[in-house]
Amino acid sequence: MILEVESLEVRYGDVTAVRGVDLAIGEGAALAVLGRNGAGKSSTLRGIAGVSLPTAGSVRIDGVDVARLSADDRVRHGIVLVPEGRRLFPQLTVRENLAVGAYLRKLRPAALDEEIERVTIHLPRVRERLDQDAGTLSGGEQQLVAIARGLMAGPRVLMADEPSLGLAPIIVDAIYDLFRSLLAEGLTLVVVEQYVGVALALADQAVVIDRGAVALAGKAADLADSPDVWRVYLSGSEEEPA
Repeated sequence: MILEVESLEVRYGDVTAVRGVDLAIGEGAALAVLGRNGAGKSSTLRGIAGVSLPTAGSVRIDGVDVARLSADDRVRHGIVLVPEGRRLFPQLTVRENLAVGAYLRKLRPAALDEEIERVTIHLPRVRERLDQDAGTLSGGEQQLVAIARGLMAGPRVLMADEPSLGLAPIIVDAIYDLFRSLLAEGLTLVVVEQYVGVALALADQAVVIDRGAVALAGKAADLADSPDVWRVYLSGSEEEPA
């Protein structure tokens, strides 16, 4: 397994958002993280990425526990998060936003240009807008840029938090076509997604989070046919941080 998470706990003050989460995924495979709003999905990804430091548990990449490392150091180990809400720099061009993604790699200008060319090969919409200010793009185009910025960091595990939220179906299709291309190239994906069917069709494995804990886990194909998935979605858990 390239990524192994054991007994992950994330707290915000007195609130435990994630409790005892275990998950694992192999190289070149996709893991779908599912659950209703407030279940703890995003907090799980933030704990793995180091955006929120775990209060307990381990996060191992290639067997190395990075749970006590900073978010920057986890990026250096190959764990990269594309956050919900895109969080681009609107007054910078698309090219400049992509360069921010590669900041820790300290690429020389020629190498940076080559990396932008490589990353955008599957993203013609992004390539056509490299010199356009990111804030002038549509929401779907901004999401594609956010994913491309994550790829600029050179991840081994790319985590995407709600990549299709609020987007038109044609853009959602483009995002998942990109994900399939990345998987074919050997990248590992962890995707938090509101569209259960879309996520399970992409993923090899899946977990369903409820009240900050793993309620269901298994092969994505098996969970796609399981009534237990819908039981968790309809069960009405208490609201907790996402």
